[in-house]
Amino acid sequence: MAGRFRPEDIAAVKERANIEDVVREHVTLRSAGPGSLKGLCPFHDEKTPSFTVRPSTGTYHCFGCGEGGDVLSFIQKVDHLTFTESVERLAEQLGMELVREEGGAERRDTGPKRARLVEAHRVAREFYGAALIDRSDARAGRDFLRDRGFDGPVAKRFGIGFAPRGGEELARHLRSKGFADEELVVAGLCGRGSRGLYDRFRGRLVWPIADITGDTVGFGARRLFEDDPMQAKYLNTSETPIYKKSGVLYGLDVAKKSIASERTAVIVEGYTDVMAAHLAGVTEAVATCGTAFGVEHIKILRRMLRDEADLAPARVVFTFDGDAAGQAAAMKAYREDQRWASQSFVAVAEGGMDPCELRMAKGDEAVRALVDGAVPMFEFAVRTTIGRFDLATAEGRVQAMRAAAPIVGSIRDNALRPEYIRTVAGWLGVDVDQMRTAVTAAGKLAARDAEKGTQSGAREQPDETVLEPSAREVRAALPAPDLRDPVVRAERQLLQCVLQYPSLVDAAAVDALPGQAFHAPAHRAVLDGIRAAGGPGSARSTRAWIEAVTTASPMAVQPLVAELAVAPLPAKMDKATGLPERRYVASLVDGVRDVALSRTIGDAMSHLRQLSNDPHVDVEEVRAASMRLQDLQREQARLRSESAS
Repeated sequence: MAGRFRPEDIAAVKERANIEDVVREHVTLRSAGPGSLKGLCPFHDEKTPSFTVRPSTGTYHCFGCGEGGDVLSFIQKVDHLTFTESVERLAEQLGMELVREEGGAERRDTGPKRARLVEAHRVAREFYGAALIDRSDARAGRDFLRDRGFDGPVAKRFGIGFAPRGGEELARHLRSKGFADEELVVAGLCGRGSRGLYDRFRGRLVWPIADITGDTVGFGARRLFEDDPMQAKYLNTSETPIYKKSGVLYGLDVAKKSIASERTAVIVEGYTDVMAAHLAGVTEAVATCGTAFGVEHIKILRRMLRDEADLAPARVVFTFDGDAAGQAAAMKAYREDQRWASQSFVAVAEGGMDPCELRMAKGDEAVRALVDGAVPMFEFAVRTTIGRFDLATAEGRVQAMRAAAPIVGSIRDNALRPEYIRTVAGWLGVDVDQMRTAVTAAGKLAARDAEKGTQSGAREQPDETVLEPSAREVRAALPAPDLRDPVVRAERQLLQCVLQYPSLVDAAAVDALPGQAFHAPAHRAVLDGIRAAGGPGSARSTRAWIEAVTTASPMAVQPLVAELAVAPLPAKMDKATGLPERRYVASLVDGVRDVALSRTIGDAMSHLRQLSNDPHVDVEEVRAASMRLQDLQREQARLRSESAS
């Protein structure tokens, strides 16, 4: 749906959400001191808890892997959702209505609410599942599954059902459960004809299609009977407010944990292939739903795989049939290969069997071996390309070389290209230098075509979401503060106080700190964010204050802000209030000011020495520099005297 959520609605969602309740759905938390909870991090494997939640600030941070943020970022990361999806998900749980802004105008969602559409699908799934077991006309569906090695418990595990042939039975059942006709039509479960509602799926075996969180949002239906008026072998739910076929992958809700932990995704072609793969132990398998694998699917999997250039490559395996259609699908996938930082592979079973057929013929081990033995996408693309030519003739070898050269030239890793040139030359039976010349020529031609496309304005704009910087790349933009340095440790503690306890800090003293008061560049960047947010004196609530600082801070240090907002202070807390003593907070401010003055005094002394040794400098300029140095020294003496009293 177009339009952005109103900022005040997003703020209200975060304000009303209890981060402790949200996190407890995924993490077992225990007390870690006043106002702090700790547990095992859900984002990386660890044996000692380093994941900290501070409910009062609405933030979390893991001191093991560095992940941190607020309740929305937690939902995004743990459920692999976009920001918009996380807002919608949390608002739905809170029972809040969201308003979108379009062209300056406000627009409230109209029509049935998402929760009602999801509930209608849940009831339909139960209805279909019971029909598969109980109805005599579902025998064809049961036989279909049995013939492919799937028994009753497997059908129940994957939620498979049967759509009765009558044509109105689901509609009657859903009406009896209190659903309105409009809800059933909008959900895509029923259609509206001249005689009223009718079931979308009739006499078909149905698979529930879930979104990433496990909510059923649609169905895929397989033809069983010869007299079915719909000739298509498979039908899918039409596009609805909750089902977009380009944005869902069958099996993703049960595969997401394995995909994220193993950093591997296996793309198969059908529902039964997903089932066969999971039963064989390939629990990273997913499939598209009535559409080709495309850019939106890549975006979904990249989030889950942590497909980042600075990490070890993730692994994406495509399984295709060995026929011409399978080869065409593989080549289409190869054309999108530049959108991944991951390594892409292709697995084609001997005899062209799909995973379901392979499991039936040779068992679970064969399915696992198929995935483990996948060849690099590049190799498959080259072999498919040169397979069209007669390599027994000189003309065929030259034509194949010219066809393969652009593929070799498109390899992202320049260090691998010479090796692949030698490899492909060997496959073709041509000289390595000849192959190298062809690759160079193909590269120049591609560059020339790209330049022409840019000048004409016809070149497609790149998808900005494809290679967005990773969190690790952002954190690397500034060096991490060296906490072995006591000065840097004091800076960190002051920033913790400013973020966690703004009311205890002398706002004027913090505002008066010079721009270079902090030694660590990252700490200076956080201080810039604090000032841009209005300074601690503007804080009205701790949660809103931290959010304001996070928003105002450079992206490079936003993870550090999240960390500082929950990190415990190395100081005794008042037993009555649970807060640090004001004297301790004041000493941190004075300490940072003292160090900053010492640095400024050192610079002033160096400048005075330079002037004193320059015979061309006016005496008055030397005297002015000397007086400035004395003023700084007196200011530092006064500060130290006040701190000691």
